[in-house]
Amino acid sequence: MARTFVWHRTRGPKATPKDQAPTGGMVEIKQVKSAIGHPDTMRRTLASIGLRHHQAVVVKKDSATLRGQIKHVRHLVKVTLVKE
Repeated sequence: MARTFVWHRTRGPKATPKDQAPTGGMVEIKQVKSAIGHPDTMRRTLASIGLRHHQAVVVKKDSATLRGQIKHVRHLVKVTLVKE
């Protein structure tokens, strides 16, 4: 029988960074990992953000909707705030 994963309180980082609230400015979103091998919902989320392929970069206006989409695929993208 395969061993199942058990979460331990003492493992992992002591604290994780808080999710930033939408600033109303612009954010640059770069796809840093391929969508191959991930579920279709994640592929469609990347497409709705505007990322078509690996290493693609998009600049969009920050909003709560966009933050929700980024949260869904946060392990595939890198987000930076754009200085205007």
